[in-house]
Amino acid sequence: MQRTASIERTTAETSIHLDLNLDGKGKLTGENPVPFFEHMLSHICKYSLFDIHLNLKGDLEIDCHHSVEDTAIVLGAALQKALGEKKGIFRYGTFTLPMDETLTSVTIDLSGRPYFKYTGVDLKSMGKFGIYDSELTLEFLHKLSIHAMMNLHVQVHYGENRHHIHESIFKGLGFALRNAVTVDERRGTEIPSTKGSL
Repeated sequence: MQRTASIERTTAETSIHLDLNLDGKGKLTGENPVPFFEHMLSHICKYSLFDIHLNLKGDLEIDCHHSVEDTAIVLGAALQKALGEKKGIFRYGTFTLPMDETLTSVTIDLSGRPYFKYTGVDLKSMGKFGIYDSELTLEFLHKLSIHAMMNLHVQVHYGENRHHIHESIFKGLGFALRNAVTVDERRGTEIPSTKGSL
């Protein structure tokens, strides 16, 4: 069974088309006019082994906020759609990732109940990465958790290099997603919940 989804979203601020394959090769393709954001999304793909084709157009003459936020909305919706009833998946995923002086933990639960919690190094005061404002990482994670209907907890235990801090978050998210969506052969087609649904 193919675990794929295609989502389109067009507003006065952005136009987005996203194709997602949960059982891919870890490839990011398409057009994204925000270089640092594309770099971060490529880490999600690389370590989750998701294939994402993203065509993003946004009102960058204002800033990157709408483009990043709406991409998170679309990616979250695609993840929720591709998972379907979530039969047989592990559901939970966690990964602690070292990146030189930085250590970051990302933990998720594909519970159907959105919740986002970030603790650790202040991301809001790190300035820009090109045209990408550093606080947009929090915006992306928050909106992703809502629209993927998942618990998402991120903790940067410590770190100094701001590029390492952001990159460790997106890499850790990729690994945690890979763990959570993987099908548990012992579980078969059982839904991983005592309630019988997620």
